[in-house]
Amino acid sequence: MAFKIYTKTGDKGKTALIGGTRVSKSHVRIDAYGTVDELNSFLGLVIDYQTSPAIKDLVQTIQDRLFVVGAALACDPEKEKKMSIPDLHAADIEQLEKAIDEMNEVLPPMKYFILPGGHVAISTCHLARTVCRRAERLCVALQEEGQELVPEILQYLNRLSDYLFVLARYTGLQLGVAEIPWRPRKANEE
Repeated sequence: MAFKIYTKTGDKGKTALIGGTRVSKSHVRIDAYGTVDELNSFLGLVIDYQTSPAIKDLVQTIQDRLFVVGAALACDPEKEKKMSIPDLHAADIEQLEKAIDEMNEVLPPMKYFILPGGHVAISTCHLARTVCRRAERLCVALQEEGQELVPEILQYLNRLSDYLFVLARYTGLQLGVAEIPWRPRKANEE
């Protein structure tokens, strides 16, 4: 018999963390790992619009790391120490930093804020970046509630959003699409 995707156990607004503890589906922990899942889906689009095999490979590695983040967030912190949940390493963060530095070497210096857009590949990177920032904010909220969170999760999400911003700029450079500068309206203009 095939595995059923539905269990009906969440029909009343509760779900189980890894470890069995049941919580509301509106719990910040559920929101945090749900947002990481949303980010992972957007990264699938980022891959689909990229032409560089090296970038596709790195973004797929990032997707794998986000499954690690999601597993850590989905785990009951009281029971996590007794389980073998995969974890992030400093090398995962360093990998993002190295990629950022390599792209920045060929990008022109930023002289103004830029607006997302110009090409669907660029916009998709920016969408992923903003979802990443939301995931980061939710993890901070989780921490502020007194819930344990390994520091590498926040570091990784923070660096990942930086990576996605630089990737958007780099993608534009590769595609020959000019950045769209933000030109703020002056106070006396209408």
